[in-house]
Amino acid sequence: MTTSTSTPAGRRLPAWATSFGPQIIAALVVGLALGLVAKYTGHTKATPTGLGATLATLGSSYVALLQTAVVPLIFTAVVSSIANLRDVANAARLAWNTLLWFAITAFASVLIGIGLGVLLQPGANTGITQEAAYEGRTGDWWAFLTGLFPKNFLGLGATTAITETGATTTVSFNVLQILVIAIAVGVAALKVGATAEPFLGFTRSALAVIQKVLWWIIRVAPIGTVGLIGNAVATYGWDTVGALGKFTLAVYAGLALVLFVLYPALVKSHGLSVKQYFSGAWPAIQLAFVSRSSVGTLPLTQRVTERNLGVPSGYASFAVPLGATTKMDGCAAVYPAIAAIFVAQFFGIDLDLSQYLLIVLVSVLGSAATAGTTGAVVMLTLTLSTLGLPLAGVGLLLAIDPILDMGRTAVNVAGQALVPTIVAKRQGILDEGLYNAPRQGDPFNDESSTGEGAQEDRTAHDAELAASRS
Repeated sequence: MTTSTSTPAGRRLPAWATSFGPQIIAALVVGLALGLVAKYTGHTKATPTGLGATLATLGSSYVALLQTAVVPLIFTAVVSSIANLRDVANAARLAWNTLLWFAITAFASVLIGIGLGVLLQPGANTGITQEAAYEGRTGDWWAFLTGLFPKNFLGLGATTAITETGATTTVSFNVLQILVIAIAVGVAALKVGATAEPFLGFTRSALAVIQKVLWWIIRVAPIGTVGLIGNAVATYGWDTVGALGKFTLAVYAGLALVLFVLYPALVKSHGLSVKQYFSGAWPAIQLAFVSRSSVGTLPLTQRVTERNLGVPSGYASFAVPLGATTKMDGCAAVYPAIAAIFVAQFFGIDLDLSQYLLIVLVSVLGSAATAGTTGAVVMLTLTLSTLGLPLAGVGLLLAIDPILDMGRTAVNVAGQALVPTIVAKRQGILDEGLYNAPRQGDPFNDESSTGEGAQEDRTAHDAELAASRS
C-alpha cells in the first residue's frame, strides 16, 4: 500500500494567484488602499506618519535594489550584446534598422503629444500660480555632448556634502558614459579576436550572475509595488493631481494613444497578433509602471522579447539594452511635447511652426539625454532651453512628476520590446511559432526543465537562422 504525500488540491492556490501579473495587480490595489489610509490619517511630506514612512521605505528600498545592479548590468549586457552580433547575420543592417525604427516611433509619438497639447490647451486657465523658480539641473546640447566623455573607467562620480554632523559622500553614475565605455570595450574585443575570448566568456558569465540576482529582485516586485504606489498616493494624493488635472489628463491620453493605438497599429501592419504582443510584453510593462526604471526592467524586457515575442537572442541582447538607455517614447517624445506646450500656454507665449518643428527634432534626436535619470526632467529642460521657454515651468510640473513617470516608463518599455519585434519580423528572423504560442508560466523562470528546454530550442533556432541568412 502506498501513501500519498501530495498536498490536497483544495489547499493549493489557483495558478492565477501565484503568477507575476495578478500579484502586481493585487499589490497595486493594496498599495492604493494603504496610501489612502496614510493620506487621510495625516501623512504629509513634512510630517510623515508611521504608515506613510513605512510605505516610503518599502518603495525607496526596492528602487535602491534595482539601481544597485544598473552599472554592472549595462556594462556586461552591452559588451555581451556587441559580441553576440558577430554570430548574427546582417548585423549592420539589423543595427541600422533598429535605430531607424527608434526614430520612426519617436516621431509618431511626438506628433501625438503635440496634437494633444494644441487640442486640449493644458496650460490655459489653470487657476494656479508659479511658486518658485526651478533651481535644479538644466539640459542643453553642449552639456549632453560633453557628458558623453567618461571621467573615469566606470563612469562614476562622487559628491561630498559637509554638514554640522560630518561629511556625507554620495556616489552617482552616468548611464551614457557607461554606455560609451561598454560600446568601446565591446568593439575592441571583437577587433582583438581570439585573444579576447576569455574576457568575453567572463563577461557573459558575469551577466548571467547579475541577471540571476535581478530575477530575485524582480520576484519581490509586488512588495516594492505596495510601497511605491502607496507612497505616491499618500504623498501627492488627488489634490496635487487635481491642480494640474488637464495637464495630467493630456499626458496620460497621449501615453494611452501611443500604447494602445500606435503600437497595435504597427504590430497589425506587420501581420502580427496584437493580443500576442500585449500578452507577451505585459510582464515587463507592469514592472516598468511600478518601478519607474527602464534600466531596472531591462532583464525582464529582454527575457519577454526573446521568450514571448520570438526575437532571436543574439539580436535581442543588442537591441533591448540599447533601447533601455535611448528608446523612450514616453519620457522623450509624448511628455516633453505636451509639457513644452503647457509651459508656453501657462506663461502666455505663442509658439510658431519653427518651434513645433524644434520639439519634433529634439524628441527624435535627444532621447538619449534622458538616460540614467528617474523621470524626464533633463529631457524637458533640454526641450525648453532649445525653444527658449522659461525653465521656471519645470518647477511647476515637478510636483506630479512621479505620478506621470509611471505611465511614461511603461510606454518606454513597451516600445523597447516592440521595435526589436518589428525589425526581426521585417528581416525574416522572427520566430512566429514562439510569438503565437500560448503564454505559460513566468517569463523569467529559467530553472525548470521546461525553461531549460525552451532555451535550448531558442539557441538551436538562432543558429539555424544565422546559417540560413549567411
